[in-house]
This record gives sequence, structure tokens and C-alpha cells, in this order.
Amino acid sequence: MSIEIKAPTFPESVADGTVATWHKQPGEACVRDEHIVDIETDKVVLEVVAPEDGVIVEVLKGEGDIVLSDEVLAKFEAGSGAAAPSTPAAEAPAASASAAKETVQIKAPTFPESVADGTVAAWHKQPGEACARDEHIVDIETDKVVLEVVAPADGVIGDIAKNEGDTVLSDEVLASFLVGASGGAAPVAEAAPVAEAAGDDDAVAGPAARKALAEAGLTASDVKGTGKGGRITKEDVETASKAKAAAPAAPVAKPAAAPATMPALGADGRVEKRVPMTRLRATIAKRLVEAQQTAAMLTTYNEVNMGPVMELRKKYKDLFQKTHNGTKLGFMSFFVKAATEALKRYPAVNASIDGNDMVYHGYQDIGVAVSTNRGLMVPVLRNTEAMGLADIESGIMDFAVRGRDGKLGMDDMQGGTFTITNGGIFGSLMSTPILNPPQTAILGMHKIQERPMAVDGQVVIQPMMYLALSYDHRMIDGKEAVQFLVTIKDLLEDPSRLLLEI
Repeated sequence: MSIEIKAPTFPESVADGTVATWHKQPGEACVRDEHIVDIETDKVVLEVVAPEDGVIVEVLKGEGDIVLSDEVLAKFEAGSGAAAPSTPAAEAPAASASAAKETVQIKAPTFPESVADGTVAAWHKQPGEACARDEHIVDIETDKVVLEVVAPADGVIGDIAKNEGDTVLSDEVLASFLVGASGGAAPVAEAAPVAEAAGDDDAVAGPAARKALAEAGLTASDVKGTGKGGRITKEDVETASKAKAAAPAAPVAKPAAAPATMPALGADGRVEKRVPMTRLRATIAKRLVEAQQTAAMLTTYNEVNMGPVMELRKKYKDLFQKTHNGTKLGFMSFFVKAATEALKRYPAVNASIDGNDMVYHGYQDIGVAVSTNRGLMVPVLRNTEAMGLADIESGIMDFAVRGRDGKLGMDDMQGGTFTITNGGIFGSLMSTPILNPPQTAILGMHKIQERPMAVDGQVVIQPMMYLALSYDHRMIDGKEAVQFLVTIKDLLEDPSRLLLEI
């Protein structure tokens, strides 16, 4: 009998969930009430169990997919549990690549017009290794993001046409793929990627485990996975975290292994380490230099008393989080709303230069600079004029998580009419932000620091922040730049004006 395995019924306060980890794969036998998949929501991780003894037939929602309440996750065949376990064990050694149903080509993604080509960053599967449908097999690095290419079906990697470091064009063939093929080496191949990608959290851990790793301050290489194929579970992370806390002296042993892989010596005999610049880092460097060389860039500064915003946040942050399904109220949403209102009043700051034309945008798309392991990225919040504080905070948190996990896409970073960067989270007291072409202005936030200020003839200690607005003088006059920054200052020092739009 065929049965649909569905996501749990979420409460009203939970809009959707994410498939965190599949503990059973198609063809595997299950017993009644056996744990088969985890669904992660913004509050808890829910376990879905087998409805009967039987076999998983087809997985419809892969790990990382968003699911709604009662949405179908997989198809399940009841009453087939007895035969299922013996089938792979008996037939796997006899099967071979010759059992492939067809051979298909694995191609590079279709790049947008602004991206000329990409570079093969890393192969996560090698020729002869078995792959499951939608399994991550190769990374393609472009000037903006790292794109993941997945297996088109269950099968085996054939010949690789493009090796790591090779340049590829849009839709260029990367490798051949044998659909439906398996082999005697397939069970071994399942463990191999874990060993090779020990430092890659995405390859060996689902979303729930990756979140636990981040919270514990661990990497995948610090944890021994006990899940299927060596995958790391939340319980593995908890065990490793407890072991780390119980043995503080353990990290001391790591430096002892360093001499085995000593960096090369320089011309003067001192240690040096030479690492090729990544494509993304090289592009960032090129554009930053171009911005300084092609724009008439100036910076104007001001300071803002953050006391009113801090007071408002302290008063309502718990109620805000409860009302908006766990979304926390931060400072960035106030700056985005203040900048949006200021951009409406000073259209030149929201404009861009295209050759000899000045393009005025009738919308506000604000980029928020995010620091990632691969470099600085600027995903864009679209139509911020129509967004509330909760929408902005939720969008920024989504960018931060996906940026950390390397999941930001090209569409996330296309366009943008204005940018905000926050060096204050790293402790910066003052800086000069560099323009993000073709935009004509960028706002820099900095550290909040208590300073003595003169208020009504008295010295009062106030939480102050320096603001910096870098702008292209070809497009924006000094008067407009200063008034724009003063508008942001006024709105933040009296947040009620944001609501009233005055």
C-alpha cells in the first residue's frame, strides 16, 4: 500500500520549516515509528517517523528544502520491509557501471549577462563514485558567488572534463554522468566524501547539525559523525562539545603536528605562505580600486545619539520578538528605514551614473554588506519603502545565515541603489567606506561608544555613533550629502518620526 509521508501540522506561529536531515534514503527498509526525517522550524526540530513497516520509495523534499504544514515529504510503500534490506546487499556487488540507463552531461550553470565565466572550485565527487539525486557534487566560483552543481539523478560520476582551477563558460560540460549506475565501490564511495570534505560543514552535516556546530564553536573536522554515511547529527555535536569542555588541554596537542606541513621559506630564509587569491577576492579588489579611480569620492561625517533607539529597543524587544515569530529587533532595521526615508527626500543619493546619463530610481533597494569566509558580499533588500522593521530584520538574518553557509545566489546581489556597511560590529570607531559602483553613495555605521556630550549647558554621558557617508561628487553636491546624513541623524534621534514620515 502506498502512503504519503507528510510534514507535521505546524502551529499558527510557525509559517514553515526546513528539511534538516533524512535518516532514511529511497529503497531503505523502515519499521513502524522509526525516526526517518527531521524538520527544523524557527523554534524546534520536529521528528517524522515511519507510519508502518515498509520502504521509502521516493524523497520529494531534499535536505534544505522549505516545507509547509502537512506538505508531502516522500512516498512510502507499506508492507515491503522484509525484502528491502536484502536487495542492496545481494545485488550491489554484482552491479556495475554497465547497468546505467543512460549517460547525461553535467553542465555549468547558466550565468547571467554580468558574469562572463566561472572557475571549478572543488569536486566533491570523483569518477566512479555513486551519487544520489540532487547531491552536491561540484562548486563553480564566479566573480560574485559560489554556485553548487548537483547530481541530476541517482547514478555514478563518469569522466571529468573540467578539473579544479579550470575556467568554464555558461552551460559548458563539466563531466559525464551514468544515470542509474551503481557499483561494488559505491558503499565505499559514500564514506569517501566525508573523509575528503572533513572541513566542509555543508557536505557532512544537515542544517540542524550545522547550526549546532556554529553555536558550539566547532567545525565538522572536530566531530565524528555517527549518522548515515558518516554524517554529523546534533547528538554528535553535543558529545564533541562536552568532550571539548571536559578536556581543555586537548587543543595544545594540535600545534605539534604543524612542522609536518611547514610553509615554504622565502628568499631571506624566513617562513612565508603563498595562497592564490580566490576569484571572488580578486573581483572585490578590482572593483574597490576602480571605485576609487573612477569616482570623485568624498566623505562627510556626523554623529548620532543612539540613546532613543536603544531605549525603544530595550522597551519593546521582547514583545517584538514574540509578535514576529522569533525575529529579533536590532539596530540595522532602524538605519535601513531611516536611509529609505532620506533617499525619498534626496533622489540624487538614490541614483546611479550610466556613462553620461544620471539614472534616478523610483524605488529603494538597499544593499547590506555581509562579511563571509569568502569575502565581503552585499545582498540587496528589495523595495525597502514597503518593508516594516520585522521584514528588514528577517531579511538581514536570512542573508547572514546564507552568507555564512555559502548559499547566497546571484539574484540576491544584483542591483541595489544604496548600500549600508556596519564596521561597528568589529569595533571600528571611524572609517571611510568605499562606493559600490554604479551606486553613488554608501553609509558607514560604527561602534556605539559612551562619550561626554554638552546637553542644555550640562555635560551628559551619551551613547554616540559616528556616521560616514561616502558619495560621488559627480552626481551629488556637498549640500545634498550633508543634508541627507543630517536627515538620518534626526530620524534616529527621534524614531517616532520614522513612523510619521516627517
